Amino acid sequence: MPHLYIEYTSNLKGAFEVDALLEQANASLLSHSDVIPIGGLRTRAIEIADYRVADGAEDNAFVHITLKLGGGRSEAVKKELCDDLFSTITDYFEPIYQKRYLALSMELYEFTNPTYKKNNIHGRYKK
Repeated sequence: MPHLYIEYTSNLKGAFEVDALLEQANASLLSHSDVIPIGGLRTRAIEIADYRVADGAEDNAFVHITLKLGGGRSEAVKKELCDDLFSTITDYFEPIYQKRYLALSMELYEFTNPTYKKNNIHGRYKK
């Protein structure tokens, strides 16, 4: 944990570089290394082929971010983390936002129940 999901409508394909977006989103989260463990971070972009935005106009698009975190972080930490991440995302998409109809949104999902995981990647980053 954490897991970051970036969903985007297929009519945005080719308008931005997915790898660059993932790199910037990861960098934003990892700048909070005191609360975001590098070995637990999973970031993915998911192209949505079947969607309808507003009235269904072909040039309406959306990007929706879901950040899933394990419990235990303070409200202040979560707010700072989300503010930084959403700023990174909105800055990244600003050129597209200026040229077309685009809805940007983000939500935080915090697990309240135990999670089940097995991960040996953390050991790679231990000092």
